[in-house]
Amino acid sequence: MKPFDYVEIRLPAKPQYVSVARLTISGLANRIGFTYEDIEDLKIATSEAITNAVQHAYAEDEEGEVVIGCAIYKEKMEIMVADHGKSFNFEETKAKVGPYHDLKEGSLLREGGLGLYLIETLMDEVKVHHQEGVTVFMTKYVEVEQVDENVQHITS
Repeated sequence: MKPFDYVEIRLPAKPQYVSVARLTISGLANRIGFTYEDIEDLKIATSEAITNAVQHAYAEDEEGEVVIGCAIYKEKMEIMVADHGKSFNFEETKAKVGPYHDLKEGSLLREGGLGLYLIETLMDEVKVHHQEGVTVFMTKYVEVEQVDENVQHITS
């Protein structure tokens, strides 16, 4: 049995779909006991990664997709956001993703880099993979006392 539940969402690379991902992340995070503040952090970080893909991954006339994969553990949530619409084997892709500061460009998210700064500030771990697009891997841990008090345990 896997130690986590996995949810994958495929969305058109259009701004109006970012809110769908935010709602999904919020619902999943609520189930495992994150505080309101942590849920907001998860939503903002995920929105930044998705918005970057929507704005920069595809040409204006190109029909692109963004894939969001969420691994839900009892003590953390791992979120992967990938452009170029390729589904991923979560564990395999996770193993390939490296620390973002190894990138020579210095700014992960194609333009600016403020999005990465915000993601790094809000999440506990951030890694990035540049190959056939960009994959952003983010982890947020639930504080132990919150889990015991608030969690609605997910049953198999």
